[in-house]
Amino acid sequence: MAIWNHTSVKEFILVGLTENPNWEVPLFLIFSLIYLVILFGNWGMIILIWLNAQLHTPMYFFLSNLSFCDFCYSTIIAPKMLVNFLAEHKSSIFFACLLQSFFFAVYITTEVILLSMMAYDRYVAITKPLMYTVIMTHRLCTQMVLACYLLVLINSLTHTIGLLRLDFCGPNIVNHFFCDVPPLLKLSCSDAHINEMLLLIFSGVIAIVTFIVIIVSYSHILIAILKIRSVEGRHKAFSTCASHFTAVTLFYGSVAFSYIQPSSQYSMEQEKVSAVFYTLIIPMLNPLIYSLRNKDVKEAAKRSICRGRSNP
Repeated sequence: MAIWNHTSVKEFILVGLTENPNWEVPLFLIFSLIYLVILFGNWGMIILIWLNAQLHTPMYFFLSNLSFCDFCYSTIIAPKMLVNFLAEHKSSIFFACLLQSFFFAVYITTEVILLSMMAYDRYVAITKPLMYTVIMTHRLCTQMVLACYLLVLINSLTHTIGLLRLDFCGPNIVNHFFCDVPPLLKLSCSDAHINEMLLLIFSGVIAIVTFIVIIVSYSHILIAILKIRSVEGRHKAFSTCASHFTAVTLFYGSVAFSYIQPSSQYSMEQEKVSAVFYTLIIPMLNPLIYSLRNKDVKEAAKRSICRGRSNP
């Protein structure tokens, strides 16, 4: 049996966010601004962490990887989305669509796993402060991130190779603004039952494990904070994980709104709005959350600005 598909579909037509032409130019301007904020915000965070030795700690190592991940998966979505707002023929060739779904799966899964790693990092920092530098070594953090990328590559390759084994003989209209695995599976004229099962199993295991890590970590963090007697000590401990907790709540809230609802109430328009939130809005907000609510980042930014002024 041949490994690759025998498809008559050469391209997919992306419906996009709206089919109303009057909205296309305003949406193009809005999302162009959002994408610029994503670029400058996330690369600004990465450069700031790289330039300031005070931020060379496990927490900011994970944060720099999170910023890189936010930049990557928004870049996979936004440029094509912006082009389609102004294009008459909103299409994507077959293999370009598969590549987009592959890289989106890579970076959205990386985001989920990195958030759980950051939760564990905050757990160690607050519940075992004297052992923090001994446990969270640079070697361990690097190994955790490399293991994360290995896992997401296996996950994404599994789904992409599965798509290549399917036949696509029409229709070719994707009711979304980017190519994702679930809407592509719906267009296949082959039996996609195995693909759907693998998608459910892989996604379910990753989601459940990372969610448990986050819940358990924050349960221990809350218990540790409540044991601190001084108000100042509690505030300091809470401030070290407030930014991450906000980012986790926004991300999981938007994904839950998208996927955890009765099928009778499922709406593709709601799915698109939710997808905009976790693919573009959250990557824009994360640098703001970590900079506005983090004293170390604000101080590092001030030092960098002062150095820039003193060295014209």
